[in-house]
Amino acid sequence: MIGFMGSGKTSVGKALSQTLSIPVLDTDQLIIGREGMSINEIFAGKGQEYFRQIETEVIKQLQEREGRYILSVGGGLPLREENRPLLRKLGKVIYLKTGIPTLCGRLAKDTERPLLRGEGTLEEKITRILTEREPKYEDAADAVVVTDGLNVQEVAEKIAEM
Repeated sequence: MIGFMGSGKTSVGKALSQTLSIPVLDTDQLIIGREGMSINEIFAGKGQEYFRQIETEVIKQLQEREGRYILSVGGGLPLREENRPLLRKLGKVIYLKTGIPTLCGRLAKDTERPLLRGEGTLEEKITRILTEREPKYEDAADAVVVTDGLNVQEVAEKIAEM
């Protein structure tokens, strides 16, 4: 699953894992385990480019993993052109598409996202970042699920039906 931060990838991944009885992996959690520090600490200490390179290495390593699993990836992972075909090799790529008002509501109290810091309103930052990312999400996706107005279980059920 791919999508913008706050689109529900982690929550839907967990629900889908229960529905389908297969494990869920999260690239951010794999990176935290590998690096021994939080995403914020990686961004602050080593920079965004380092983090993006680690994301690519993680999905390359997943090419070797056997068995079925659900994969939730960080919102920026599909931005690298080399990552999009790697994701498609792993399986069906589902884009959790979420509107800006919904994202603003979900991210309003989130202080952990490094890309949402700085100047401008939350809506301005989300709009700017999403405008850049959305074409790349759509390019990577085999299918799109619009999450607005749906709860986590409803989104998981839509994906399970696919």
